[in-house]
Amino acid sequence: LLPKDMSGMDGVELGCGTGYVSSFLARLGAKVVGIDPSGKQLATARRLAADHELDVEFVQGIAENVPHPDESFDFAVSEYGAATWSDPGLWIPEAWRLLRPGGQLVFLGIHPLVVLVAGFTDDEPVTRTLMNPYFGMYRMDWDDGEGQGTEFNMPISRWMALFDRVGFDVESFHELQAPRRGADLRYFATYDWGYEYPAEQVWKLRKRVK
Repeated sequence: LLPKDMSGMDGVELGCGTGYVSSFLARLGAKVVGIDPSGKQLATARRLAADHELDVEFVQGIAENVPHPDESFDFAVSEYGAATWSDPGLWIPEAWRLLRPGGQLVFLGIHPLVVLVAGFTDDEPVTRTLMNPYFGMYRMDWDDGEGQGTEFNMPISRWMALFDRVGFDVESFHELQAPRRGADLRYFATYDWGYEYPAEQVWKLRKRVK
C-alpha cells in the first residue's frame, strides 16, 4: 500500500485506530498524522508509538472533517478505518482537500462483492448466494446478534464516478485473493471463499493537477 521511501513526505492516516499503519509511514521517513474518533484507540496508539520511539501526531477527530489546512499532506492512507466506516461522499472530498496537487490517496476496504453475499448472521458471514442488491448499495446498517454497526460501500462504477467528480485519477485497482485454500474462517470469510472471490479491494488514486 505504501511507497518504498517516504523521506520528506507529510502523511495522514484516516481512521488510524491503534496506529500501526501510521507507524509504517513513520518508519519509511514520513512526518505522520493519524486521526481517529476513538480516544481509547488513540491512547493505545500513543503508548505504542512511544514504546517504539516513533514520532507520530495522533488527533481525535473524524476523517470527514480533519482539523488541518488545505494541501497539508503528500500522502493519505486508510486501511479499513475511513474506507469502511465513513461516508465516502464526505471523506473522499476531504482527502482531496488535504492533499497537495499530485498527492496520493491509497485505501483498503471490503470488496463490494462481499456485501452482495453477506447474511450478517452468526453463521458464515459470506456465502456463495446473492443476498443483497448491487445497484443502490451505499449505507449498510446491520445487526449480527453480537452488535450493531454501519458500513459504507458502493458499486465499482460509482466509486470511479465519485473519484472523477472530486478530482482524483485512478492509478490502479486491486482485488485481493487469499493466498491459499482452506475451510477455516478468517475474519468474515473462509480461505476457500477468499481464494475464489475477492474479499478486499485496494484503490490507488492521484490528486489531479489542474
